[in-house]
Amino acid sequence: MNTPDIDADTSTATRSHRALPRLVVIGNGMVGHHLLERLIEQDAHRRFSVTVFGEERHRAYDRVHLSEYFDGRDANSLSLSEADYCDLNGIELHLDEAVTAIDRDARLVTTTRGEYPFDQLVLATGSFPFVPPIPTPEEAKESHAALVYRTLDDLDRIRDAAESLSARETRRGVVVGGGLLGLEAANALRSLGLEAHIVEFAPRLMPVQLDTEGGAALRQQIEALGVKIHLERATTEIIAGEAHRYRMNFADGEWLETDMIVFSAGIRPQDRLARECGLEIGERGGIIIDDTCRTSDPDIFAIGECALWNDRTFGLVAPGYTMARTVAGCLTGTCEPFSGADMSTKLKLLGVDVGSIGDAHAATEGAVSYRFIDEAGHGYRRLVVSADGRRAIGAVLVGDNSYYDTLLQYVQNGIGLPADPASLILPQGEGAPLLGADALPETATICSCHNVSKSAICQTVEGGCSDLGTLKAETKASTGCGGCTALLKQVFEHELERRGIEVDRSLCEHFAHTRQELYGIIRVEGLRSFEALLARHGKGQLGCDICKPAVASILASCWNESITSPSLVPLQDTNDTFMANMQKNGTYSVVPRVPGGEITPDKLIAIGAVAKKYDLYTKITGGQRIDLFGAQLHELPEIWSELIDAGFETGHAYGKSTRTVKSCVGNTWCRYGVQDSVAMALIIENRYKGLRSPHKLKFAVSGCTRECAEAQSKDVGVIATEHGWNLFVCGNGGMRPRHAELFATDLDDDTLLKTIDRFLMFYIRTADRLQRTSVWRENLDGGLDYLKQVILEDSLGLGGELEAQMQHVVDQYECEWANALKDPEKLKRFRTFVNDKRSDPDIIAVSERNQPRPARPEEIARLAVEVTS
Repeated sequence: MNTPDIDADTSTATRSHRALPRLVVIGNGMVGHHLLERLIEQDAHRRFSVTVFGEERHRAYDRVHLSEYFDGRDANSLSLSEADYCDLNGIELHLDEAVTAIDRDARLVTTTRGEYPFDQLVLATGSFPFVPPIPTPEEAKESHAALVYRTLDDLDRIRDAAESLSARETRRGVVVGGGLLGLEAANALRSLGLEAHIVEFAPRLMPVQLDTEGGAALRQQIEALGVKIHLERATTEIIAGEAHRYRMNFADGEWLETDMIVFSAGIRPQDRLARECGLEIGERGGIIIDDTCRTSDPDIFAIGECALWNDRTFGLVAPGYTMARTVAGCLTGTCEPFSGADMSTKLKLLGVDVGSIGDAHAATEGAVSYRFIDEAGHGYRRLVVSADGRRAIGAVLVGDNSYYDTLLQYVQNGIGLPADPASLILPQGEGAPLLGADALPETATICSCHNVSKSAICQTVEGGCSDLGTLKAETKASTGCGGCTALLKQVFEHELERRGIEVDRSLCEHFAHTRQELYGIIRVEGLRSFEALLARHGKGQLGCDICKPAVASILASCWNESITSPSLVPLQDTNDTFMANMQKNGTYSVVPRVPGGEITPDKLIAIGAVAKKYDLYTKITGGQRIDLFGAQLHELPEIWSELIDAGFETGHAYGKSTRTVKSCVGNTWCRYGVQDSVAMALIIENRYKGLRSPHKLKFAVSGCTRECAEAQSKDVGVIATEHGWNLFVCGNGGMRPRHAELFATDLDDDTLLKTIDRFLMFYIRTADRLQRTSVWRENLDGGLDYLKQVILEDSLGLGGELEAQMQHVVDQYECEWANALKDPEKLKRFRTFVNDKRSDPDIIAVSERNQPRPARPEEIARLAVEVTS
């Protein structure tokens, strides 16, 4: 073994680092990573020499959204941190290095690669999937009959197994287990093109979370999606099948044939290391811990699914996070004892809402239940009330989680029930009371993932926070599962108003309306000028730098009037006025549109000729276009005249509009491609070019799930599947990167474009000024589910109208530069000097790497001296 020699290194810096207490963390899952975040937040990572071991080859990733791996997300997009997160914070991370033993006497951990000393140790080893001991042929155990659903590598094995099946008409996969992960696994099999079946030993699905009626409602909804359910089935053996690879024989004499078997029959604490080194273990497994998360060895902690507290293990991430915070506190001297955790859950399984809160099974003595059953819609809601009728103590929801936040607060905070408790679960159209932010006590937990209370939000607002995005960054609220987003926004705005801070949604001092309201006014009243809008609905006579560009963008979006028209030009900023981005030295950049990144040799030559003629700096952009820098104002019409003659159009790099549609080469050239991504990128870019919006828009189309076009970092991302296209929305790069979210799957070409039409036009109608799609989505009441209802299900009845409006924009498109070049009046503004056509003598460039660049101040000074001398 390679044992690090502590005494051999004599460098002062190393001795100082090695002198720090050595903290070893075994496990780099969500809970282990959360511990690192808390240590860094409290600056404790500088008081310890921290080493982390992860058995998997991937750094910590989001297991809550693991199922999205089959919908186009990859390990990087699921990752909980950037690749250099540990390096930047002085933490030593060992991936793909399993710990094989712990020597408590020598204070050493042994791994597959060496031995490492520790002073304090944290076990965050999680759990492993339970596979029932069912008699199975040995060869089957090594292939398709013993798969599990737990890690990314497990999912890769499931995908490989599905792809290896023959292409016969019916390919079948069975999941053993009807709990949370079992349902997700069934969805994965379905997404891989298999006929999915679920075999469950219990008499209902999700027996831990749901009661009998709730399980029945869930079964109806899932079977309606094409997944077949087999309840009260105990598999006695697996043998060779006839029509399929395997046959599962059940205890009742029934049987089921299948090509794949995925086990998701529960989890067990991963306590082997603790057991072998002599730590105290529970009778049924789990590392026994006290209220400080210490094991029977006071220098060793255990957190997450491997830990057993008061004879309980916790299979959710939120309790693990709470344990991680407790340990971080113990290591820094601010320990808050672990006192258990609420096991309430809000889930969406195969698109079906499921919620379970508190005592969902009414196990409390004397508990009384109220039930609402929607047989037509297969919906179910149950409210469990204490024997005295004063407190809500539990709830079950199937089919509609819009009641979840309110019911959770009633249960968690002991809020007094209304006179008719049943009103809390009746359809809201019948007058169900909504729980306002003022009714929540200061101790109310708003975000259970990160344990953010209402008090913490109030304190952040008191400290001067007046922006929801900043609040999320400072408190971490709504950055976990995102289920508390609507409640967080409600509490935040309430606290602003309670402190006398008006939540002013006015666009500016001239318009006491939001951008969304102004958009509606302009559409309804048919207004076509800023002056008419200001006269009817505004104040003052001139407007400002906020409202003028915003209204110009709305007018362009509504009526597709050219941004160069005389009525709109005075409203624009410099970039839109001259249809080019001004650079630091007063010159402008020229960006011709290159749809999908596809360009002919002749067009490349034409760009090269223009760049050479006008001595422009040339660079390929991140969006697969060619940027030409250094054009002076009076040169812009000449440059664009030549580019338009060569077949180019404006790339709108200067506007809050559609910018680029990035693409890979797709199945035309790539051996992994499954669809023609270039053709789809061309269709999308040519359809939406020129579309004006509250913020710039970027798109991408990838030809397969390898995602070379980086579609999941775009406002609209499209990824090819064997059955069509997966659509992702509301992502962005920039200062606050955000991964796009899966919106719809396996769309055909026409449905894809129709869905994008609706999404973009709804965004344009409802977003605030300069609000990116990602921020708009974060602040949208109801979140992604609401957006899906509006766009995919047409819940507002706007679908046809949104499509027609987009088609009008598409039909009316005209290149803005082509329009300007035809109008002598518009060309008059392209002069550096009103009374002189010469170049600006103050613009000085120097050569670097055989291209021009702006001269730096010291270079300009040196050139001036040389000229004088």
